[in-house]
Amino acid sequence: MSLRIGVLGAARIAPAALIKPASAVPPVSVTAVAARSAERAQAFATRHSIPRVHASYEALLADPDIDAVYNPLPNGLHGRWTRAALAAGKHVLCEKPFTANAAEAREIATLAAASDRVVMEAFHYRYHPLALRVEEIVASGELGSLERVETALCFPLPKFSDIRYDYDLAGGATMDAGCYAVHMARVFGGETPTVVSATARLRSPRVDRAMTAELAYPSGHTGRITCSLWSSSVLRISAKVIGSRGSLKVLNPVAPQAYHRFTVHTDGHHRSEKFPRRPSYEYQLDAFAAAVLRGEPVKTSAADAVETMTVIDEIYRAAGLPVREPS
Repeated sequence: MSLRIGVLGAARIAPAALIKPASAVPPVSVTAVAARSAERAQAFATRHSIPRVHASYEALLADPDIDAVYNPLPNGLHGRWTRAALAAGKHVLCEKPFTANAAEAREIATLAAASDRVVMEAFHYRYHPLALRVEEIVASGELGSLERVETALCFPLPKFSDIRYDYDLAGGATMDAGCYAVHMARVFGGETPTVVSATARLRSPRVDRAMTAELAYPSGHTGRITCSLWSSSVLRISAKVIGSRGSLKVLNPVAPQAYHRFTVHTDGHHRSEKFPRRPSYEYQLDAFAAAVLRGEPVKTSAADAVETMTVIDEIYRAAGLPVREPS
């Protein structure tokens, strides 16, 4: 019972998201890597003690000794290489955002449903006990009936040549940071909302550096997402759920292992809760391995990704910006 994973690309996120967690999740081993050049792949493999290097992504997917692939390529390439991995019979752990847009997400979800492979979007926070506890408290009715959900992810990215600002690679603040805010709004709000309005701050005519969007949920509560790669909100990672009886506030729900604050105010009472410092990426890899090896369900499936990408597309349209396209 082992899970051998190959990495598509020598991405900066791979060590934290996969390579280091794999050392703490015994069934998993990172056995191969491919990159844009053999030299880049070899350097990455040497640095991270990966035993096998492939000259191309196609060669890695053809390797019969690889069970699954980790896809941390630029946003606009996620769909293409997840599709190729499924065609090669591999399980896929794909970085967020899942695809360039909702139409592409639906296509991949259809392919995944028709296969016997696991396809999982890498929203690692979703598997941490903190996120599960938010869901539990909301579902318990402790906060009363939901009234409003506000989520935010803002961080500074002043390097404007970064691919996350590249429209041709499906870049933009809503894609890179906002996908977390949108996903948290869906999970903590209990439903997928529609977009009432959205306001963008632009890096270039088609690319947002910041975005705010007002949301409406089918059950009647409202919400807001805030995200940025460059704005006056230099660093903000938070979630707030307001109900008729009280509220729940979380500081850093995305990576609570680094630091977090979790407080609940209901009926005049206040309490704080603490959670394990185990990395959220390890919980995510546990879930991926359990799905592949034991058939356990995942919380961030391809079908779930369709919902998130639908909201992201709606935000871009409401802000007067074009939906991202596959590269």
